Amino acid sequence: MKPAIFTSASRVAAFRAVAGGAVLLALAGCSGTAGNARLDAAEASGDGTLRIGLILDSTGDQGFLNDSQLAAATLAVKEINAAGGHKGRPVELLPAQAGSDSAAQAAELVTAKADVVIGPADSSHAPAAIDVLSKARITLISPANSAAGLSGYKSGGYYFRTAAADVAQASVLVKLAKDGGAKSVAVVHQDSAYGKDVAAAVATAAKNAGLDTVATAEFKPGDARKAALAAQAAKPDSVVLIARDDAQGALAELNNAGLSGKKLVLSDGAFAQYGSGLGSKALDGARAVVPGVFPSADFQARLVAVNPALKDLSFTAETYDAVNLAVLASAAAQDDSGRSIAANLIAVSSGTAGGQTAAQAVKPCLSFADCFGVLKTGAAINYDGESGPVAFDAHGDITTANFMVFTYGSDNRASLSGREAAGRTAG
Repeated sequence: MKPAIFTSASRVAAFRAVAGGAVLLALAGCSGTAGNARLDAAEASGDGTLRIGLILDSTGDQGFLNDSQLAAATLAVKEINAAGGHKGRPVELLPAQAGSDSAAQAAELVTAKADVVIGPADSSHAPAAIDVLSKARITLISPANSAAGLSGYKSGGYYFRTAAADVAQASVLVKLAKDGGAKSVAVVHQDSAYGKDVAAAVATAAKNAGLDTVATAEFKPGDARKAALAAQAAKPDSVVLIARDDAQGALAELNNAGLSGKKLVLSDGAFAQYGSGLGSKALDGARAVVPGVFPSADFQARLVAVNPALKDLSFTAETYDAVNLAVLASAAAQDDSGRSIAANLIAVSSGTAGGQTAAQAVKPCLSFADCFGVLKTGAAINYDGESGPVAFDAHGDITTANFMVFTYGSDNRASLSGREAAGRTAG
């Protein structure tokens, strides 16, 4: 069976569908769970069977994401059980019924006695799921949430994510501009939580990199002309476009203002295969970022063996790693309760946070079986999986984010041209 083809454009479409800011601000603090399960000691309280639930919340045009996440979770559990499961018993993957109501799915998983839950994909669905699961002391790990506001959401320490927050791309966007010879940048961003958060992070990253931010211009979808002219007037060496909605319209206005081609660096939300949708050579030499890593041929083949009809691999690496990390945390605790899993995820990912310090220079182990073997010797582990290094911090965020870099040709279509990583000190 030929491996599935990874389509980065569809992955970015998924990121465009992920909402965030206003919803998170409105709901922040709703959870009544006290303490911080990520850092607090936990006594064994499991029933001996480790159950992993899934929240599959993608519908409509994004429904294909459910298949990719289900395949990845199924593959991980299959391989975990082949390696001995949890304390000699098979790990159970609870049946999942797709739907947009993440709170209802979470409640069903509580009833089904899930110990850890993987999902949801949409950032705007996360608060409702967190509130239900944290009150039941069940750990939630999202493979796709990217809204910056979730880093501070009050989950009682039960929320983690193996996907990078939107703002993690800022240093990479600036690096691409600097690598292109820029000494000054203009930031053109959509008027949204995503646009404002990433724009602020880009300005900070530019300052740290020694670049001048000569203009910051905001636009509403369908009305980017004024922002493009403001950027033009500042005469920047490079323009960073941060948008999810109507990025094509903004690019057209920038092109009309003489800001095109190699001058442009596009955020993940602005990435698309524009082709004839823009003027000839409008993006020739422009670069864009897409979160994640390109799945290896071996990983693709293993996924297709689980689901031969799989057409897209979006978030598969992050889902697969979330399951492996959860089971390794349970193995480290010798307990399958949600509290024990939350209390050990930082350690098994070799993170550093809130007084928890991973052993120095722990050699990464690259599969569940390898890591499990190390754990059985009593040594510390550092799981680095299909999505790369994880290293959770005190907010449940990963501290190293991987990005694929795409470069556009004269036909306004992009091809993979490199990889970049953005890291920060865990805290």
